[in-house]
Amino acid sequence: MSRLGRAAPTVGVRDMARALAFYEPVFGFERTFENGDPVSFVILKRDAAEVHLQRVDGHAGAAHNVMHLVVDDGVDELYRRCEASEGAQIVSKLRDAPWGMRTFVVADPDGNRIDVGQRK
Repeated sequence: MSRLGRAAPTVGVRDMARALAFYEPVFGFERTFENGDPVSFVILKRDAAEVHLQRVDGHAGAAHNVMHLVVDDGVDELYRRCEASEGAQIVSKLRDAPWGMRTFVVADPDGNRIDVGQRK
């Protein structure tokens, strides 16, 4: 069977500027590509993680996680950044989970849930 390459979730957003104001400073993502006038599609990348943001009129976040982001370290600092970010909402507080992760869930300003974890 062929080796799988990169996988990147596409996350729907209503307001691209507001979404970028969350993903860039909070997670440290950088834009590597954008398309449209006005911009309706952006590729964000940091280290091995890549996220695609797509503007979708009327988008509403789902009641499930759209992305799981595993970090090597610094989950506590990332949690503090999410708490301080305007428009973001902590869905599940930072905790030590029984499956060996220090984890939390945050919803971006469009309600998209992101499960963030660090192995203990």
